[in-house]
Amino acid sequence: MMSFILTALVTVIILVIVLRFQFMGEFAEYSRSNVSQLATITAHALADHYSDGRWDREAIRTIVMRNAEATDVNIEVVDAEGELVFENIQHADPLQETPPLFEDEGMDGKGEDSLVEVPITVEGRMVGQVRIWTYSDEPLLTSADSQFLANTYIALAFAAGAAIVFAWILGVWMSRSIARPIERITTTARDIRNGNLAARTGLTGTDELGELGATFDEMAAKLETDLRTEHRLTSDVAHELRTPLMSIIVNVEAMQDGVLPADGEHLELIAGEVRRLSRLVDAMLRLSRIENGTTPVNAEVTDIVGLVRTIVANQEQLFDDQGLTLRFRLDAPRPQVFADVDRDLMRQVVVNLLSNAMRYTSEGGNVVVAVGQDKDDVLISVTDTGMGIEKEDLERIFARFWRSDASRERDSGGLGVGLALVREIVARHGGFVSVESEVGRGSTFTIHLPRHHGWIPAQPE
Repeated sequence: MMSFILTALVTVIILVIVLRFQFMGEFAEYSRSNVSQLATITAHALADHYSDGRWDREAIRTIVMRNAEATDVNIEVVDAEGELVFENIQHADPLQETPPLFEDEGMDGKGEDSLVEVPITVEGRMVGQVRIWTYSDEPLLTSADSQFLANTYIALAFAAGAAIVFAWILGVWMSRSIARPIERITTTARDIRNGNLAARTGLTGTDELGELGATFDEMAAKLETDLRTEHRLTSDVAHELRTPLMSIIVNVEAMQDGVLPADGEHLELIAGEVRRLSRLVDAMLRLSRIENGTTPVNAEVTDIVGLVRTIVANQEQLFDDQGLTLRFRLDAPRPQVFADVDRDLMRQVVVNLLSNAMRYTSEGGNVVVAVGQDKDDVLISVTDTGMGIEKEDLERIFARFWRSDASRERDSGGLGVGLALVREIVARHGGFVSVESEVGRGSTFTIHLPRHHGWIPAQPE
């Protein structure tokens, strides 16, 4: 608030300074021109009262006194020889015979810069002069002019006071308008700290405080989502761990009580559940390391066609054992397409997608892995003829531990971590994963990776 008041005060001070040094000079020139015009009019009037070398002194007195009193200036009339004919001297201080302004300046105390002289001519011959001056601080400023300046300064003083009052009112209003949003943000932050994750500021607008409020609300919404995801993750992990653990406990207790024999069949059942736990923990660790950045990405220029073709070749027998057909297709215009990738991580991505396709494709189905190119992207797609994914589930399939209800009912259902791991690895390579699916007809997962445009090293034979 004080900044508004100081701004108004400084503005008025600057205005006064400009008025004093600029406006006063212009005003003095204006006054000089008015006095010059008065001197000319007086000289013409006096010329009419000069005849045969003689002055009509009574007429001169009337003219001079009328003009002097009307304009509050000093007028002096002299003849052609410089002899005084008439004068009307008005000292600023009656006790001073010569005002200090004109001391040591000659011309009987009249400064040359304050004096206006106009000749009196009759029939082309100069018969005398009219001299006009004032005794004010500024040359040729009449009392009316001085009064005008005084009124101007008074008006400026009132303007300064009004500006300061207005600045104070504006400062109070601005302070409160700024303080209210800040108080709302503070209150919302306090509510969130106390556990009310749904609290929002509700601030909008294009100004800084509106953008701050909107950003704060976005942050609060993200925090609420993350905390809910964390709670859901805890619940999902507990569920995924509980199922195999309960199976192990039940079988071990049954063997201890003699209900089940401790033969190879039941021991293999327990071993299978242990392996499932091990895979789940291993997948969670890999996902956590990828997300935290603790797993390094050793990217190097790689022929994606050759890498994917090799992976498909290694998986063909496994798919054949499941009664599925796996084949590779090249959709790129050239036999080699290069990208900067970590080969081990990218191999894990493709294998996870193939495992997902195999798990949800019925016997006799087909899986096609294709490598293509789209502008600046390298595309790796895995297409199956499996059960497909509901449209409302497409946005959730990459979440940790998420599985559709249909997949949960299948014995071959996965752990719900593979697709989340795929998304994180691809994101670390600067790419993304898209999916298209139709229930009952299958799904297509497509990996988009930035294509390498630089120097390509010689590939090993």
